[in-house]
Amino acid sequence: MRRSQRKQEEPDLGILSSRTLFGLQRELFKRLSEQGHSQLRPRHGAVMAYLDEEGSRATDLAAQSGQHKQVIGTLVDELVELGYVERQPDPADRRAKLIVPTEKGRDQMAKSDAVLVEMEAAHARAVGEQAYADFKRVFKLIVERQTTTGQTDSSTAPPK
Repeated sequence: MRRSQRKQEEPDLGILSSRTLFGLQRELFKRLSEQGHSQLRPRHGAVMAYLDEEGSRATDLAAQSGQHKQVIGTLVDELVELGYVERQPDPADRRAKLIVPTEKGRDQMAKSDAVLVEMEAAHARAVGEQAYADFKRVFKLIVERQTTTGQTDSSTAPPK
């Protein structure tokens, strides 16, 4: 069997994860565009998905999203230009800046959260509430394990 065929028929975790992410992004950003946020792109999610309403430091956004601080800085520049965020002095440390959502940014955040709730509810209805809850619990464990260790422990892997 050709590798491409095998990956289609028995996709690995990387392929399943990327298909899920890209499909979710397509639907989310299509729906956000229909709701007045047509200038946002999936890459902006590295900031907008983790941004707190009271503001967040770029270093925290980088850590949470898994992106380099320089990438976050570029995305913040784009979002400032688009009117979604602004930089403000951090009251806890005047040398630091907070990335704070504007009214437009808060609107996008609320709409994004609502769309994602609807998407998850649709998946839960399709596969069953308990199956979806179990899937999320297990998937979260896998994500935590993969991101905490950075790799799997081959000593606990089953024999091939």
